[in-house]
Amino acid sequence: MSAMEPWRRSLAAAGLLDPDGATRPTIFAEMSALAAAHDAVNLGQGFPDEDGPAEVLDAAVDAIRAGVNQYPPGRGFPDLRAAISEHRARFGSPAPDPDTEVLVTAGATEAIAAALLALVPPDGVVVTLSPFYDSYAAIIGLIGARHATIPLRGPDFQPEPADVDAAIGPGTSVVLLNNPHNPTGSVIDPELLERIAARAAEHGAVVVSDEVYEHLVFDDAPFTPIATVPSARGRALSISSAAKTFRVTGWKIGWITGPAALIEAVVAVKQFLTYVNGAPFQPAVAVGLRLPDSYFREASLTLQRRRDLLSAGLRGAGFAVSPSRGSYFVVADAAPLGVEDGAAFARELVRDAGVASIPLAAFAPGTTDPAIRSSLRFAFCRRDEAIDEAVRRLSAYRR
Repeated sequence: MSAMEPWRRSLAAAGLLDPDGATRPTIFAEMSALAAAHDAVNLGQGFPDEDGPAEVLDAAVDAIRAGVNQYPPGRGFPDLRAAISEHRARFGSPAPDPDTEVLVTAGATEAIAAALLALVPPDGVVVTLSPFYDSYAAIIGLIGARHATIPLRGPDFQPEPADVDAAIGPGTSVVLLNNPHNPTGSVIDPELLERIAARAAEHGAVVVSDEVYEHLVFDDAPFTPIATVPSARGRALSISSAAKTFRVTGWKIGWITGPAALIEAVVAVKQFLTYVNGAPFQPAVAVGLRLPDSYFREASLTLQRRRDLLSAGLRGAGFAVSPSRGSYFVVADAAPLGVEDGAAFARELVRDAGVASIPLAAFAPGTTDPAIRSSLRFAFCRRDEAIDEAVRRLSAYRR
């Protein structure tokens, strides 16, 4: 095996190798570059176009000026770990022990990578939902594990019980969930989460739940933290992040909580990845986590209104729009417009209509599902005027 083979395996798993073996940029980088080149409204990559709450930003500035600029403790500053524990308890989960059951990470992506590296052997199986956030496949490929999937079906993008049972079996090491779900905007029904957790427990697998959109849930959808699912108790890790909740995607402050023995395994890996991260941002995130309930409620309501604005505009432009019950995203099927190849259509829209999106097939490499192949993911974490302009452009565009 050459020294580069694990990296090539990772890139191939993420769909980033051409047939001749050359690497290519992610679809997110490609579409953002096209958006800039064509002065398009960028509804592709999921980052907000407005800053987070002033209290949180000011706390970061204060920390920098106070000299909080050197390495923090390996597990994160104690006050942030305490705030994470308090926050979990305030929003319905068991309170993890800040000293042994909480780890601060360089965003949710590092938490996922460290958890999989810690818990999955090279011949293990990681089960994800599909479509899936693109880094999942890359990390699984890097480990050398096998990637199995549970397809999300229908306009609501829910898993079928039979698909859960088929995917999770004796070789499964980890079931990696994402709920609320990127890219589809679905929120997994509680009884289906229980079935997933029970099936994982039956086969000795750990459930790792990426819950970065935990506060961005709409229409009173029944978001269920994995830590509250009976069959997952004692064998689940929960991951979240400041990025989406506080609109600070560039800070890269995430966290992972769960049983002390599992967290200890993740710490053993994390210390050789980033070691530590984001010293002055950690006190600021502690401030954010202690904001009143009204902040989290208003953040959700604002995004729900923007989801409605964009969804109505997409329907008016001829798309079939799936319900989005959480996250930053809505899926729109372009099949009613005569589109079969969503990837080609996404590039057409950014060039000719001036609106950037992401083809849904980018989150399901190799898919043969025609509905996924013809669909696009649009981000509504933008100001009203940006969404209005995107809708105007899409409504005016004629192929």
